[in-house]
Amino acid sequence: MKQKIVVLTGAGMSADSGLKTFRDADGLWEGHDVMSVASPQGFARDPGLVLEFYNQRRRQLLGASPNKAHMALARLEAHFKVSVITQNVDDLHERAGSRQVLHLHGELLKARSTGNENRVLEWKKDLVLGDTCEEGHQLRPHIVWFGEEVPLLPRAAEITMEADVLLIIGTSMQVYPAASLVHYCPQGIPIYFVDPRPNISAAAYNNLRIIREKAAVGVPLLVQELLSGASASQTT
Repeated sequence: MKQKIVVLTGAGMSADSGLKTFRDADGLWEGHDVMSVASPQGFARDPGLVLEFYNQRRRQLLGASPNKAHMALARLEAHFKVSVITQNVDDLHERAGSRQVLHLHGELLKARSTGNENRVLEWKKDLVLGDTCEEGHQLRPHIVWFGEEVPLLPRAAEITMEADVLLIIGTSMQVYPAASLVHYCPQGIPIYFVDPRPNISAAAYNNLRIIREKAAVGVPLLVQELLSGASASQTT
């Protein structure tokens, strides 16, 4: 039976594809106060601003490509059962070939009805005021905003509980509730943390290994190591 690798990814995973990280050091998000463009209150106050903010991000995503880290993770599926749990709203994991991807915070290339949260549509063009679902409700980005529940968190916890190996890539693991997922993995399993500026100590877990590299450098190295180990175990 294949070992199960669970991968938790954040903004650092897609940074080398040219996608901006979550927010700037001054607390602004591409020049905007985060709450003005990523909260239900902001959308109610100025829906046009919020829609255009995500239109810009969507256009940027459509012009981006998976980087070496995305491609390397997809290669793991040759020898492991892999589940990716990402805080990112891009589709770069899928485009690289990863087949099991759970988007905790939603998906930029989808829109959903403001009148029925279960009505979700594929959406790759600009989303503007007047774009409605079949029932006539305005569409909004299919994104989990601040103050909203993370509906896929229970499923993500279930997946993490099944891990034989845990990889944490390009995320500070400081933003909750996503940061809580590491506590669901079985005790004693290997944990790898890939980040150039890790804010976690290896002493925090007796089975934690820190790789101080950006994702596009550290992930291919780690994947090659894991694949070599898997091949060696199959020949002995």
